[in-house]
Amino acid sequence: MRVYNKLVRDRIPDIIAASGKRCAVRVLGDEEYLLSLNQKLGEEVEEYRANPGVEELADLVEVVHAILEFKGITLEQFEQIRREKREARGGFSRRLFLLHVSD
Repeated sequence: MRVYNKLVRDRIPDIIAASGKRCAVRVLGDEEYLLSLNQKLGEEVEEYRANPGVEELADLVEVVHAILEFKGITLEQFEQIRREKREARGGFSRRLFLLHVSD
């Protein structure tokens, strides 16, 4: 028996069952769910760093969407926040790398 103790996608138990294996799951409460989402976000960032493909980036965005949904923030609201920050501070298209700041 392999122990995971981590948040998984909704269809994972079905996929496991279809493979002829059994698994045990439990539904998380709000506090545990948000904590697990934050941990999953870190896991997905590390997976993307190790393998910077679009598939890993999609996993990372899926976790971001879950966090937004939990917090009651729509994608439209999130996009508005992103646009406002970009307008105020810029994006990353100029590829600027800050070396130092002097007084």
